[in-house]
Amino acid sequence: MDNILIVTAFILYLGLMMLIGIYYYRKTDNMDDYIIGNRKLGAWVTSLSAEASDMSGWMLMGLPGAAYLAGLNAGWIALGLALGTYANWKFIAARLRKFTEIANNSLTLPDFFQNRYNDNSNVLRIAPAIFIIIFFIIYTASGFVSGGKLFSTLFDMDYAPAVLLGAFVVVFYTLTGGFLAVCLTDFIQGVMMFFAITMVPSVAVYALGGVSNTVTAVDIINPTFFNPFLGPDGSTISMIEFISLMGWGLGYFGQPHILVRFMAIKSSSELSRAMHIAMIWVAISLAAAVAVGIVGSVFLTEQLTGPKVETVFLVMTERLFSPFIGGLVLSAVLAAIMSTASAQLLVAASAFSQDFYRAVIRQSASQKELIWVSRAAVLIISAMAITIAMNPNSFILEMVAYAWAGFGAAFGPALIMSLFWRRATRNGILAGIITGGLTVLIWKQFALWGLYEIIPGFIFSLLAIYIVSKLDKEPDQKITEMFDSVQHSKI
Repeated sequence: MDNILIVTAFILYLGLMMLIGIYYYRKTDNMDDYIIGNRKLGAWVTSLSAEASDMSGWMLMGLPGAAYLAGLNAGWIALGLALGTYANWKFIAARLRKFTEIANNSLTLPDFFQNRYNDNSNVLRIAPAIFIIIFFIIYTASGFVSGGKLFSTLFDMDYAPAVLLGAFVVVFYTLTGGFLAVCLTDFIQGVMMFFAITMVPSVAVYALGGVSNTVTAVDIINPTFFNPFLGPDGSTISMIEFISLMGWGLGYFGQPHILVRFMAIKSSSELSRAMHIAMIWVAISLAAAVAVGIVGSVFLTEQLTGPKVETVFLVMTERLFSPFIGGLVLSAVLAAIMSTASAQLLVAASAFSQDFYRAVIRQSASQKELIWVSRAAVLIISAMAITIAMNPNSFILEMVAYAWAGFGAAFGPALIMSLFWRRATRNGILAGIITGGLTVLIWKQFALWGLYEIIPGFIFSLLAIYIVSKLDKEPDQKITEMFDSVQHSKI
């Protein structure tokens, strides 16, 4: 009976998401609609869809799992992400929105780089698209792992069919509705995630007898939990560990699935309001995610170990709520998984159709043909991500960290320099993208000094852009005029 009620709640939620996909399927006529919704998002949808596609299942599972093991030490990740979110909205969003429209109505990040530097060789499309596809396969796989853990925990399913079930729903409405469907469902899912992540620790604290009793219980069982400078083993974190945790914030400047939301808003004048909405959501949600792990360490009587630590939110929800209410709360986990995985699939598929297929294979492809190529790419990329996700011992946070670093290092410095440095050249940006992406791929294999790979990747990418651009001839007049026009535009 309990499972039936949970399933009923899930079906109601999933049915709504699929209906949205079908509705927007009928409204998707061209690639502007499919990829960026023809630039007509409002402030609320832009802000919550950006944050829902950003935070994903790792905020409800990965981050609470880290806090379950390390207490406030995991809060450094949250702080780094909050600072990165603010900087992205404050300094990147409006300028990117203006620049992408002036740069021949660029629809994707590779599209922007090519148009920004008037590159006719397609190299500024192909190189970024390669890294987008590589890292989004890994990132999407982390979402499918989250789905597998969700369904296997709730319904005692085998892990493999649980992964396939979650993947099916994500792929269905990504295939049908495109960007508008993804953004509207992301808005709904952002609201659900917010209430779920704040409700669970609040109700658990109440069940434990209030804040004072909870703090005392945590302090008795885990005396190091409230010291952010102590790791899970009680040792003081090193400077490298601190820099690595805070370094998560650097990743924001290069995440294509977040940046595309900035491109799609109706006007850059809407971005200030969207930023305030987003920052309130992020600050409260990340703090609550850390609280889930800390409170869960004393609320749950059984100890979670290994990859199961990332199910602390799921297990607490089962203990705290009736089956139907619990099903609605747990639908927020599925919402988080779906919001990010769908956004990632859409951007990866867009990179393939726009930056490979149209640029290299078939330049005369019609809009309808490109949409169907994008949908075929969604299926292929999903299949590859599912293959990676089939390992039940995968840690969600580790997979997200790898992909996050790849995007942050490959595209973050390139985007910052393209938006703010007039002297940057095509060759410099290309060198930065390749250097940043390869540094992450190589550094990850050797894990030098325990330093998070985004740090060296970001630094080396910036240096490559600066050095190669300085050695290169100055950009031509058309490129500098485009840069200057952004200073005075009021899009």
